[in-house]
Amino acid sequence: MFKRILIAEDQETQNISLQRTLADLGAERPEYVYYCDDALTWIKNAAKTDQPYELLITDLYFEEDHNRQKIAGGAELIKAAKEVQPNLKTLVFSGESKTAVIDMLFKEMNIDGYVRKARHDGQYLKLAINAIHNHKKYLSPDVKLARKENNSHDFTDLDIAIISQLVEGTPQKNIPYYLQENDIKPSGLSSIEKRLNLMKEVLGFSKNEQLIAYCKDMGII
Repeated sequence: MFKRILIAEDQETQNISLQRTLADLGAERPEYVYYCDDALTWIKNAAKTDQPYELLITDLYFEEDHNRQKIAGGAELIKAAKEVQPNLKTLVFSGESKTAVIDMLFKEMNIDGYVRKARHDGQYLKLAINAIHNHKKYLSPDVKLARKENNSHDFTDLDIAIISQLVEGTPQKNIPYYLQENDIKPSGLSSIEKRLNLMKEVLGFSKNEQLIAYCKDMGII
């Protein structure tokens, strides 16, 4: 089990709940802070003394109060923390449920786990921490289910062919030649652009790279 854990959470009751969960797992004296600026300072100091934290658990959103902060939220904290300690494991514990936001955290922030604050979150936190300790990624089941229900795009043979060609590095402008050779219709460049835009819109993505990563994660390609 992790020996050095830092919790960044501005709600006292959530902090207490997290500490109890960690105690059940046998974690040794996890530390906690209410502000992101303090969290980054602690991470920097721990790294300087050769006693770095092994796991950062953070919320995404922090309430503003009289104590003005340079770092406003969890995503910024994770980015800043990894500049100090690139190998720091990170677990986000938040009420956020938007697929695009959560996907961004995994793909751009390279977080190790995400648990949504909801029913059974104590159980999911334990599973997440164990998974991360064993060098695995973790996404709580409720978020996985919501993701599947919300992202209800039916992938056609054309869609799969387009994405597969992008994965292989084929420039988008050259994909029509592949489609024509394999008798996949429609094969025009405008049709390809329309299908890509439709898939990204339904799934909540803005970039082809996000769409490709999603299709890999879901086993579509």
